[in-house]
Parts: sequence; structure tokens; C-alpha cells
Amino acid sequence: MRPLDAAIVVTYFAAVLTAGVVLGGRQRDATDYFLGRHGLPWWAIMLSIVATETSALTVISVPGLAARGNLTFLQLSFGYLVGRIGVAALLLPGYFEGTQDTAYQRLERRFGPRARRVAAAAFLVTRALGDSVRVFATAIPLAILTQWSITAGILAVGAVTVFYTWLGGLRAVVWVDVVQLGFYLLGAVVTIGFALDLAGGPESVARAWEAGKLAAIDLSPSFTTTYTLWGGLVGGALLAAASHGTDHLIVQRLLAARGLPDARRALVGSGILVIAQFALFLFVGTTLWLAGADRPELRGDALYPTFVLEHLPPGMAGLVVAAILAAAMSTVASSLNSLASATTHDLYAPWSRRREPTHLLRVGRALTLAWALILVGGAMLFPERRTPVVELALSIASITYGALLGTYLLGGLWPRARERDVIIAVLASLTAMIPVVLGFPDRWLPGLAWPWFVPLGTGITVAAGILSSLVGHSRTDAAGLVAQTRRRGSSQ
Repeated sequence: MRPLDAAIVVTYFAAVLTAGVVLGGRQRDATDYFLGRHGLPWWAIMLSIVATETSALTVISVPGLAARGNLTFLQLSFGYLVGRIGVAALLLPGYFEGTQDTAYQRLERRFGPRARRVAAAAFLVTRALGDSVRVFATAIPLAILTQWSITAGILAVGAVTVFYTWLGGLRAVVWVDVVQLGFYLLGAVVTIGFALDLAGGPESVARAWEAGKLAAIDLSPSFTTTYTLWGGLVGGALLAAASHGTDHLIVQRLLAARGLPDARRALVGSGILVIAQFALFLFVGTTLWLAGADRPELRGDALYPTFVLEHLPPGMAGLVVAAILAAAMSTVASSLNSLASATTHDLYAPWSRRREPTHLLRVGRALTLAWALILVGGAMLFPERRTPVVELALSIASITYGALLGTYLLGGLWPRARERDVIIAVLASLTAMIPVVLGFPDRWLPGLAWPWFVPLGTGITVAAGILSSLVGHSRTDAAGLVAQTRRRGSSQ
């Protein structure tokens, strides 16, 4: 890397560390560390949600999808907005009744402690796998631009991120996210400017239109075409409902809001911003194609960072590299804090029966370090994969997102569902979805496009839960169960 670019990247790392320490402030207890004492403004939470779900996957992988295809990936974000609106209307009110530290306490109130632990475990496994991919994705541009190995890039990002996350907790994560969001959006705008200049100016966009590169809507009623309007609306909506309504990574931020109205503003506003952000990074890919950067020997995830290295002048290249790292660190930091939070409150505290806030703060910090080691270690497993990393991470998340969303639907819509039924339903969904998503030992639905994974998993969970609830119930048992459910539901 050129000296000026290296200096900018190092300066950025130092600035992030300083900002995390200063903005995080002193952490007094677990509520402070994991929820910012419920005092974060809605607009900061909104920007943090966008930064958290973006990661390096969006920044480097989405441009590659557009450069080698068109803009149809954007259809997924339409469903994201629909799903967020549904969560804001139906799920969020229950999170703000009483005091909750994680997304899964709600399941304990409805079904029991084992259901909470199963849901938390599903979250931990999915988040660990998906975010290992995100850490790996960060190392791709860093390796290209610095000539470091993938391993060195993973270790560098992990070390910087875990420091300010460990020290400043959620408050530091959210405020650093706000800064990093602006930084990586600026990097995208800079790249578009240079790519269009190489392509012959803004008028060159007409070539992309003529080549069909600007097509954004596919109305075909297909379950095998990856990006269609119907798959985007249905699959995207259920994916967003699961990720933003049941995944503690996002729910944790919403619980940190000052109240239900602020949480709703943050959630729905983030859906609007995500549409604009996807459009921006897809257009980055279009301009890369116009500039002739789509070289067949490169994997799609490498097109953007390679263009930065070869065509941006000193200083500007360092700016964009730092912007890519900003996107990566925002997600990794959020993951570490949410993983530590769920492990502390959903697993450790019930098991140890120790709930003193200062003790849980110490445990949470120790678990933050432990999860950092797990994510860094997991990232080492992905270097040889050719699948675009954004699709790989979302596919992995889909293994359990359907199960998590299905448990909430059973709790709200099927009074006969018991704790046993929910656990059976989750296990049935995971058993069915692992071969569908990962393709082993024999994928039983070959060709199914990944946006349909969450709808499928949700349907399997709900069906299995209903069938299980119908087995072994007498009418008296069912009547008693309904009464019990109504009593529990009155607190939701």
C-alpha cells in the first residue's frame, strides 16, 4: 500500500479506538454495558441499525452483483421495509412491556425457560457462523490493498474492534456506528465519481441502460430465480421480520431506545435508508462495469477493492479502504456485544442464578473477548469459497431465522402451543433447513433461491409446532392450556 494510503488507514484505526473510548463513557453495570441505560436517541439507533446490517458484505459484495448482473438485488430491500413495518406494529409493543434485557425473555414469559434457552442458542450459533463470514469478508479488501494475508487482515480488524467494544459497550458501538456509516457512504460516492470519469462521464450511464444493467424489477413467478419482486417482497419481509424482530443483534438496539415510539421511528426509518443504501452500492457496481473493471479472473467480491487499488489516487484509495473497514467493524462490534449480551442474560444468569448488575458486567466483558476469539477463528474457515459473501452470510442466517420467527408466530397465533411443541418445531426446522441451505448430505430442494429459505423455515416451524400441539392433548388439557396462555398473554 502506498505510504499516504497506509497513513490514512492507520489514522482511521486510531480514531475509531479513541472515539470508542470517549463516546462509550464509563460502564457502571450490565444495563449500561448492553443497553446504554435505555437512553440512546432514535436517530442514532436508526443509523446504527443500518451500519450494523451493512458490514463489509454490502460494501464489497453488492457492487460485484451489479457489475456482473443488474440491479434486481434491490427488490430484496423492498421486502425489508415491509418486514420492518410489521415488526414495528406487531412485535415491538411486547418488548416494551416490563423490563427486558434480550429478545428471548419474551419467549420465556409465553412458553418457559427452556424455550428461551433454545432460541438464544439458535441465535448464538447463527450469529457466530454468519459473522465469521463477515469477518472473513473484511479481510478480502484489506489483503488486496495492503498485500497482507487473509489471516493478518482478520486479526487486525478483530483486535481493533474488540478493544472499543470491550471497553465502551453498546453506547460506544452505536456512536461509532454513526460515524462509520457516514464514512463508508462517502467512500461509495468517491468511487462512483472516479469510475464515471474513467467511463466517459455521466452520459456513459446510457450504455448501462442499453445493456440491461439498470433493470431493477423481475416479475417472473419463479422459486429458482434468485432475485424476483415476489421473492424480494415475501422472502425479504420474513427475513427482516426475523432479523429485526427476533435476532438480538437488532432487538438489542431497539431495547436501548427511550421508549416504543422512538424504537418504531428507528426501525422503520432504517428500512427506508437501507433501500437508498442498496441502490447506492448497486450503482457502484454499475459504474465499475462501465469503467471496464469487471475482469473475469477476479471473484465478484474483489472487483470493488481491486478498482480502488488500481485506479484511485493516493489518499483517496486510503479513504475508501478505511470506509470498507468502517462497514466491517460496525457489524463485528455489534455482533460481539449482542452475542455477549444473549450469553450473559439468557444462558449464564439463569444457570448461575447470579443477577447482580456489576457481576454481569464483568461476565459480559469476559464473554465479549471469548466471542471475539470464536468469530476470528471461524473466519479462518472461509477463504476458499467462491459464493458471493453477501449471499453466503444471508443463507447461513436463514438456517435459523425461520425457526426463530416461527416460534414468535406460534406464541402469538396458536394458543395450544406448549414449550415442548416450540422446541420440537425449532429442531424440525433446523433439521430440514440445514441440507437445504448448505447442500449436504443431499439438498432436498435443489435450485430453490435463497430468499425463499426463511419463508420455508418459518412454514416448517409453524406446521411442526401445530402438529406437535395436537398430539397428546385431551380436551381438558387444551382448555386449561388456553386459559394459561391467556394469563401469560396478558403480560405481553
